[in-house]
Amino acid sequence: MAKLLVSPRSVEEAIEAVRGGADIIDVKNPREGSLGASFPWVISAVRRAVPRSIEVSATLGDAPCLPGTMSLAAAGALQAGADIVKVGLKFTGRSRATELMSMVVKAARLIKPTSVVVAASYGDAHEVGALDPMDVPQVAYESGCEVAMLDTAVKDGRSLLDHLSRRELRRFVDEAHSLGLKAALAGSLKLEHIPACLELGADIIGVRGAACEGGDRNTGRITARKVRELASIVHSTL
Repeated sequence: MAKLLVSPRSVEEAIEAVRGGADIIDVKNPREGSLGASFPWVISAVRRAVPRSIEVSATLGDAPCLPGTMSLAAAGALQAGADIVKVGLKFTGRSRATELMSMVVKAARLIKPTSVVVAASYGDAHEVGALDPMDVPQVAYESGCEVAMLDTAVKDGRSLLDHLSRRELRRFVDEAHSLGLKAALAGSLKLEHIPACLELGADIIGVRGAACEGGDRNTGRITARKVRELASIVHSTL
């Protein structure tokens, strides 16, 4: 069964997401970007508020190629209580991305051996100078990550499915699976996009805006009602 990842920016939103049936609570600061990093005290507060049976993830930012900086960010997020750390690779070059993610994985294992590391890029990578989305599974595999993810960098109403074809997304998911990785899809996904993501074989489906009243990731607030609508589809058997 696929998992629903919901990205709150506060403890209050995290509690609403749990009440609605989210499987992963992904602490994020949307003011700092698509994968904007939150603060250690927010991660700690969310971890204390969320049942231990539910994983807490932390986004580390839309990252430049700074392996030391991102390694420290990973260590800090895990020390603050995260179980999963996620890096947006907002630069080009597969070898550079592999080097950075290898250092993040090394830092993660040092702090929490059971941690999960996610390598992410964007369906609109060509618009923002980010890693080719089709390179993510190989980067994740070679660096020792557990999850390959796609999101969108520019939040202008277009979803991941507007940037990449079903064929491209299927290729991404299939390659991740062939390498023993989990595949995560996100990026301005709405309720109506969830069945397509499930059909593509995604293991994790990530949302924020769709879980907010009004559908706005920046001004909206996550509610249990909206999360419940999403969870009912993600957890269904197609």
